[in-house]
Order: sequence, then C-alpha cells, then structure tokens
Amino acid sequence: MKIVSIVGARPQFIKAAMVSRQLRARGLEECLLHTGQHYDFNMSEVFFRELDLPAPGYCLGVGSGRHGEQTAKMLSGIEDVLLSEKPDGVIVYGDTNTTLAGALAAVKLHVPVAHVEAGLRSGNRQMPEEINRIVADRCSDVLFCPTANATRNLTREGLEHVVAQGALIAVSDVPPDANAQPPVVINVGDVMLDIARQASQCMDMGPNGPAQALERYHVRSGQYVLATIHRAGNTDQSDRLRSIMDALAQIASAGPKVLFPAHPRTTEALEKLGFLAAPADRLSIVDPVSYMEMVALERHAGAILTDSGGVQKEAYFFGVPCVVARDETEWTELVEMGWNTLAGADTDRIVAAVKVALERCSDSRERPEFYGDGHAAERIAGVLAAVL
Repeated sequence: MKIVSIVGARPQFIKAAMVSRQLRARGLEECLLHTGQHYDFNMSEVFFRELDLPAPGYCLGVGSGRHGEQTAKMLSGIEDVLLSEKPDGVIVYGDTNTTLAGALAAVKLHVPVAHVEAGLRSGNRQMPEEINRIVADRCSDVLFCPTANATRNLTREGLEHVVAQGALIAVSDVPPDANAQPPVVINVGDVMLDIARQASQCMDMGPNGPAQALERYHVRSGQYVLATIHRAGNTDQSDRLRSIMDALAQIASAGPKVLFPAHPRTTEALEKLGFLAAPADRLSIVDPVSYMEMVALERHAGAILTDSGGVQKEAYFFGVPCVVARDETEWTELVEMGWNTLAGADTDRIVAAVKVALERCSDSRERPEFYGDGHAAERIAGVLAAVL
C-alpha cells in the first residue's frame, strides 16, 4: 500500500513526523511531498533533520505568494505527483494552503483523502485557514479528529458516520464502523501531544536538557513571556500588529523579559512599522527557533502570548497559562475551562491578561485530557492500514 503525505508548513512537519514513523513501522510505503510553502531553513529543513522526517520524495519549491497563485502552483505540482505515483491514499494535515491544494488534487483524481486534524472550526470565515479546513473536510474520506469537540462540529455539519460516537478509539484495534461508507469521522487524539511528550522526554534525557535553549536566549525559567505572532489577520493589519507590539513593550517594561521568535512574514511587517529599528528594552525579537528549542521555551515560560493554534495547545500540554491574540479560537475547550484567555489585538486587554497569567504561572489545576493520550499517530496508522 502506498500513501502520499503532503506537507508544506512548519506545523505539518511536526504532525507528519509522528505519523510517518508509525506508517513505516507498519510496513506501509510512504512518499513525502513537500510543497515548499515554508522555505526558510528555520521553518522547514531544520524540522526534517530534528524530527527525523524522511527526505521528501518531491519538493515543489512553491514559496510564498497570493493565495490563488500559491494554491494554483501547488495544485498543478501535486496533481503531477499523484498521477506519477498512483497512491492508494493521500494524507493532508491541518489548515494551510498546502492542505487545501492536496485535498483538492487528490479528490479530483479519485484518490482517497485522510485529513489529520479534521473538524476544527473557529467560526470566522474571514480566516483563510477556516476555509481551508472546511473544504479539506468536505473532500476527505477519513477525517481524523483531535478532540471530541471536533467530531461534534462535523456532526452538526451533517456527517453521519462517526466512529464510536466520537469517543477516543482504542489503539489496539479498529472499530468495525471505521469501515463504513465514507466519509468516516474518527476521534484519534492529537498528534501534537504525541510529539510534545516525546520531545520533552528526549530533552530531559539529553546532556543539557532545556538549559541550553534558555541560556542561548538569555532567559530564566518562569521569568519571561514567550510570544509568537504570525497569522495574516495580525501581521497584515498594521493597526492590530502595532497594538500587539505596544502591549509587548509595556509587558517588558513592567519586569518580565519578552522573547519573540518572529515568523519571516512577521519580521517583514515589523520592519515596515519600525519596530526592528528601535526595539523596546527587554523585548527580544529573534529568528524562528527549532521545534526542540520551542518546546524548551514553552515549558519554562511564565506565560505565553500567541495567535498560533499549535502553541495554544502546547501551552496547555506543559501547564503554562496562555493569552491568545485573536478574537476567536478553534480550541474553544481551553477558553471555556479558563486556561486560555482571548484578548484579541487590544493593547490593554493583552497587558491585563498577561499580568493575570503570570500571577498563576504555577497553576496546578488538573488539566482534562481533551487531546487524547499521546498515541494518536498509532491510531491513524492502524486505521489507514485497515480501511484504505
């Protein structure tokens, strides 16, 4: 059985690392296709090396561009690969233009599509990611959901074949209803939890542990705020980005250092606004960090400010309070339980929310297992081996 896994952006490399390992362990043939949506070394190549991802069989080198331009180039390149490889199935991940192009190219060639991280909804159709998710889900034959809430979203949208009524399936076997007429909805848990736990264990067993990353960025455990801002809704709107940066400057001036690994698109926007020419005191804007460094920095932050979906979850995995610089989120369960706080791009709201987060940085509340048990990739590989 041959599977083509389609990736192109940093979060997809992380998710694919665990799934690819489990596919190979089951003897499945996998061809990795990298669209080149992220082409900066710290956003792409370093992840293949660090996460032990197999070298891509195809690199399309699409790069950046307008949504239509970028997606069109991907569609054409992916279609060529699928016609050549003739796979039994395609795996797409998340919510990027790579996800959209991969799902569309496969479904039009009648190749079964599996969508990892299906069923997420923010309710904001102005976000390109929201449209990508919806279209990818409608193209998919097997929808691998990270949470029970995601399965409920798909049920509300009319998908009927929900395995085990949306409960987390067992690792050891595939329920009979997984072979129902597609599309089939399955709660497998979140592969991000798989890799986060593994990365933490590897780091703790290493000679330097997280200390090397903290030393490199001149921060001390529990005494800094980690910030990541990259979504177009923030970086492409100067008023929103300026408000967020004003908040970070105020937070830094009040005491805790702010460490801000900046996405290339964010760096370009900050340069236009003049923030790179005159950075605020104790606000450190640095290049993107590797996955292992990011895990270390997340684990030891006093609080996190982000607009990233993945970082919102990782903050929860590691027990670090998180402020979300967006007006809505896909991970509604974290807001509902009070772990994450939505602050939008309002300076005063961000400053106040981060202050509260820092005050509860040692929060020892029990954290429900919304995202499974760390064995999502095993479930995904098992289902694919059985149903494709």
